[in-house]
Amino acid sequence: MKKTQLTMVMLILAAMVYGSKATATTVVNTDKSHLKSIKVTKLSPINPNKSQVYLIRANKRYEQGDYQGAIEDYSEVLRINPNDIEAYYQRGLAYYKLKNYQGAIADYNQALRINSDYADAYINRGLVWHDLGNDKRAIADYSQAIRINPKNAYAYYNRGNAKQDLGDRSGAIRDYTQAISINPNDAEAYNNRGNARVGLGELQGAIEDYQQAISINPKYAQAYYNRGNARAEQQDFEGAIEDYNQAVNIDPDYAQAYGNRGLAQYNLDDISKAIADLKKAANLFQQQGKVEDSRKALDIIKMIENDQTVSYLEVIADFLGKYRHLEIG
Repeated sequence: MKKTQLTMVMLILAAMVYGSKATATTVVNTDKSHLKSIKVTKLSPINPNKSQVYLIRANKRYEQGDYQGAIEDYSEVLRINPNDIEAYYQRGLAYYKLKNYQGAIADYNQALRINSDYADAYINRGLVWHDLGNDKRAIADYSQAIRINPKNAYAYYNRGNAKQDLGDRSGAIRDYTQAISINPNDAEAYNNRGNARVGLGELQGAIEDYQQAISINPKYAQAYYNRGNARAEQQDFEGAIEDYNQAVNIDPDYAQAYGNRGLAQYNLDDISKAIADLKKAANLFQQQGKVEDSRKALDIIKMIENDQTVSYLEVIADFLGKYRHLEIG
């Protein structure tokens, strides 16, 4: 009876593998590698109004994570030269980092006013729309970037993310496939295509994609986690546990992986290990400020201990399927 109950829970979990926004988006930045040897701490006393000096310092501040300082310097550049496209673009990136989405959109709009074929500005404006929950506008921007540069892997990858959020998994798979054809070493694209395939019930294809992502990046905890979910849905709980083990070895704070490993242990009738994993998940959720998720993990423990019915487990187990399965910068 118990094994049947948790098997059904695992199926519910796997069906929700791509909950809310399962992907992290990629911000396209201008190459600033030449700045690595430049140490700008103050403006030149000889020519304090030279916009290039402000621009160099702004870029360095951005690299160091001082986004507000970077915004101030980019603003000085634009005061001197109101048509400096790089300053608008880079300030948009800094606004995005600070979650000032309207500021970011305004700057990308200005960059596109100066150059309507600026593909990266379309991509990054699309990311803002994506974060604001307007995936249709995001797709329009990514499509413009693809029109300008059909070989832009970032544009296909991010458009795939937006399509997947809208439920268009087949369209997402096509875009991830295009991204992979341009960049065969894109582990994130393989992982996200795997998520889309899970949504279509293509579990073996999804597992193959997760395997490819792992081959490219052996430290990719989320790919192990996702493959574990797919294996659990195939009733391969031993294989799932192996993958959750890898995920928590790479990321010891991966609460979701502990929770799902606990459910897999339960399906193998290892009650003590199941409860230990769920307690670990509950503690991690508590530490991470996810109080409600911690409570629900403890509720699942109570259900296991009291051998409650499937219907109630279905109600409380949904928290295990709602996490982002990709946390990539």
